[in-house]
Amino acid sequence: MPVLVLAEHDLGLLSPATARLVGAVCELGAVDLLVLGEGVDQVALDGARLLGVNRVLVGQGADLAAGLPDSIVPLLAGLAPQYTYIVAAAAAAGRDLMPRLAAKLDLMPITDVVSIQAPNRFVRPIYAGNALQTVVSDQKQNLLTLRASAFRPAGFGDAAPIEPLPHAPVASAARIIAAHRTESDSPDLSTAQIVVGGGVSVGSAEGFKLIEQLAITLGAAVGATRAAVDAGYAPNDWQVGQTGKIIAPDLYIAVGISGALQHLAGIQGAKRIIAINSDPEAPLSKMADAVLVGDLFTIVPALIAELDRLGVKR
Repeated sequence: MPVLVLAEHDLGLLSPATARLVGAVCELGAVDLLVLGEGVDQVALDGARLLGVNRVLVGQGADLAAGLPDSIVPLLAGLAPQYTYIVAAAAAAGRDLMPRLAAKLDLMPITDVVSIQAPNRFVRPIYAGNALQTVVSDQKQNLLTLRASAFRPAGFGDAAPIEPLPHAPVASAARIIAAHRTESDSPDLSTAQIVVGGGVSVGSAEGFKLIEQLAITLGAAVGATRAAVDAGYAPNDWQVGQTGKIIAPDLYIAVGISGALQHLAGIQGAKRIIAINSDPEAPLSKMADAVLVGDLFTIVPALIAELDRLGVKR
């Protein structure tokens, strides 16, 4: 059952999410990786080294680099008859492309998948992550978006062949005016193994530097609650929750976070949670594996100092 995976990449680099997509679906069948954009030769080379990738298809052009569905959906629709599964990350591009492709192919997309139990059984969260729904599909083809953070990444091995994918450019009435991104050396929040998150109790953007310092020590990504982002303490792309990024790290350190439902929905995939909070009765403290009760401005510096003393540095 052939599988087509739409690669995630940015600034000429293959996203770690792509390895997780391939790792999630490689048991379903031979995986073809689709790389679209302009100047993506290195992305294609990196994708070809992923274990489980049968071949890499590369479509290049200014229209594809813009990432507009008007250009990409017709290309995907043309490739669709060759594949039983077409897979994308449950991120901005996948959420935009898959419904349009599904409408064009008269299929029902299965979105936000967190587990693949069988070739036609998929698990996805519903009710803001408070319940999991098992979907059994009887469609001949399945269009899937996967939460990349819920799956283990594929390893690297021998290089698969890379094939150019000719396409007819599509003129779109839409255009990208500007793209803004936060420059950071920290790991990608969506796929990081360790995440340190801060809440509105941190008190200020200056106070958030303490969260960043702990994250740097642990080699972790930095997250924030919606309230902290709304207060201007942290940038939007740090927001974790139902309206932000969904994470599933091996370890989540929640600093000054009470645990609003919106935030809990975003961290439900975390395997271990450590809460640092002055309130032991906070919802997140109750669900954490370990709780440090006290003032975060006392505990976090002490924790960083102890990690430094032990020589812990990632």
